[in-house]
Order: sequence, then C-alpha cells, then structure tokens
Amino acid sequence: MRYASKLAMAAGMLFSVSALASGQFGTPEEAHDLVQKAVTYYQANGQEATMAALNDRSGDFVDRDLYVFVHDDKGVYYAIAPKPKFIGRNLSSVRDANGKFIVKEQIEQLKSADSMWQEYHWENPVSRKIQLKKTYCEKVSAPAGELHFCSGAYVQN
Repeated sequence: MRYASKLAMAAGMLFSVSALASGQFGTPEEAHDLVQKAVTYYQANGQEATMAALNDRSGDFVDRDLYVFVHDDKGVYYAIAPKPKFIGRNLSSVRDANGKFIVKEQIEQLKSADSMWQEYHWENPVSRKIQLKKTYCEKVSAPAGELHFCSGAYVQN
C-alpha cells in the first residue's frame, strides 16, 4: 500500500510538471493546430460524430483555454463546448466587448478565403475575464453549405 501511494504521488508530480512545461494557456499556433485536428477528424468521421466530439467539454478538442467552435456560413452554431446554449442559434449579430461583429466578420472574410485570423475581445472560459483573443478559422465544405471551424488563444497580459 505504501509503495502504491508513493508511485501514485510520483506519477501525479510528473503529470503536473509536464502540464506546466506545456504552458498554462494555449497559443495561437496551438489554436491553429487544434482547428486542423478538428477538420481532419470531420473529414474522417463526418458531421454528427465531429460535433459530438467538439462539444465534449472533457474531450480531445478542449485544451486548457483552447476549444474549437463551429458555425455555418449563416452564423448558426454547431459546436462550442464552453457555451452549449449557443448550439443551434444564429449568432451572426453577436458582438465582442468592444462592439465588433465577430461571427459576421468571420462569415464575410471566409466568403473569399479558405482561412483567416481575427482578433476580438471575448470571455476566457478559464479566467472568466474579457481578454484579447486571436482566432483562426478555416472553411470546410459540408453537405448543406459550408462550416467554419475556429479556435482562438487568449492573449496573456
């Protein structure tokens, strides 16, 4: 029993050190990579399985303060793990803390580009503070139009 406790404690310490080494907060590069991972998952598994995976708060697509969100080319949300009440709603008129139309801008830019970067002020789901967020979005063809897969990193002061 004593050996098992020491082993468990050592494993916990190792996990804590590796989590610390990987950074407490996500980066824009990691947000980009998370979108790429989600798009690859979508292409392999289809829309239903992908949205279920993206909406799983403890799944592979939520990492610290990073998460993937998906809306269509009209602004209807299909995935956003930290805010499930947004799913199925058209949020094209949503503004950030400074009045910027976030989703509307994403839709407009992705009409003429396959991907984009955007900055806006949004609530960090970990700190619950409004912070500058750098978001990457990628346009993906879907049976009923287009889906926009996005993820962003919060800029740490």
